[in-house]
Amino acid sequence: MYKAVIRGVGSYLPETRLTNSEIEQMVETSDEWIQTRTGIAERRIARVDEATSDFAYHAAQAALADAGLEPTDIDLLIVATETPDYLLPPVACQVQARLGCRNIGAFDLHATCAGFLSALQVAEQYVKAGVHQHVLIVGADTLSRFTDYEDRGTCILFADGAGAFVVSRSDDPADTGVIATTIHSDGTYFHNLYIPGGGSRTPYGQGAKAKIVMDGRKIFKLAVNVMATTAEELLAKTGRQKGEIDWLIPHQANQRIIDAVAESLDFPQEKVVSTIQNIGNNSSATIPIAVDTAIRDGRIQRGDLLMLVAFGGGLVWGGALVQY
Repeated sequence: MYKAVIRGVGSYLPETRLTNSEIEQMVETSDEWIQTRTGIAERRIARVDEATSDFAYHAAQAALADAGLEPTDIDLLIVATETPDYLLPPVACQVQARLGCRNIGAFDLHATCAGFLSALQVAEQYVKAGVHQHVLIVGADTLSRFTDYEDRGTCILFADGAGAFVVSRSDDPADTGVIATTIHSDGTYFHNLYIPGGGSRTPYGQGAKAKIVMDGRKIFKLAVNVMATTAEELLAKTGRQKGEIDWLIPHQANQRIIDAVAESLDFPQEKVVSTIQNIGNNSSATIPIAVDTAIRDGRIQRGDLLMLVAFGGGLVWGGALVQY
């Protein structure tokens, strides 16, 4: 079996920033209240003329440049998103055309904030089996379009952006790449984080709110438990020790959740990557953006062992142990 290595990483953030002081003008809250409960000072937000495919395209371009590849080298394109430009066609098809890829397979993957790690698991299987040489995976979301800016429990969290990996085949003995992945779900909790309106159950204009609804306290407890358990599962599966992990990179949902996961694992805070303060929670994009940020600022180096863990509405959760 081949190895699946992370050959390229890229990300893209919209330029518009929504600060806590601006949110203070929308709902009854304060900068101190928001930062204490979430760790967020500002979040990146799409302009009216920007959408998910725009962010996905730019992140994909950056990952390809980092990998030293051309769009025509890519064999499969997967976009993890909850916020497509249109209900159909897939965002991936728009990105495939805009990049100038060959007529390759291109599809969207719908697994909320665990979507990018789900896409990574799919890419891993295709590459390790020898079906594809290079798979481009993108996590991209425009959550601001589905955020209720009259709900102070959710409008303080959500943001927009995209991140991407190029996952490539290798038979080089020196490479390790993706060591293990895992994905889980429990649909009994779907109502704790969902968008009631806009789907086939309750189409747009038929009364249900087409904005994110969340039971924050319930999600907090579930998130900490499943992400910590996932990290322990991956360590047990691979026989690795916690001390071997160079960086823990959780889904950037909330700084208190990130801190609680690290504490639950007894993992040193200085080895946890957090980008939420100035970016916010952009769903499937948070992990690749965090990885890209830590590579660009020099924290993550080639050869480092990364523990990636995420959870999202569904509930879905998962993780990946990767040597970069």
